[in-house]
Amino acid sequence: QVQLVESGGGLVQPGGSVRLSCAASGSIFSTNDMGWYRQAPGKQRELVAAITSDGVTNYADSVKGRFTISRDNAKNTVYLQMNSLKPEDTAVYYCNANIKRSALSAYFKYWGQGTQVTVSS
Repeated sequence: QVQLVESGGGLVQPGGSVRLSCAASGSIFSTNDMGWYRQAPGKQRELVAAITSDGVTNYADSVKGRFTISRDNAKNTVYLQMNSLKPEDTAVYYCNANIKRSALSAYFKYWGQGTQVTVSS
């Protein structure tokens, strides 16, 4: 069993900052790519940022220069530092991680339960 547990969402004013965390736990042999997605009401889920096990990052154009993804491999945890937040950043944020549960298994993408981020004055 593998679980991804997110924390850190909430209500923040425009221009403010918030940091999301996502910790993977359970039967984990190896983790490669980790990332954050978001889904606003009435819209499709979209990639926000991703990071490889070597620390190579990728961002959606809409968040470049404002958001920073990072990870702690020892803790199987991925973070998303969000600065200069805008109302259009309001969404449910989901983390994911590609995890191998044993040496013989394939990587499988696991998802967190989602955390709400609301940017409003």
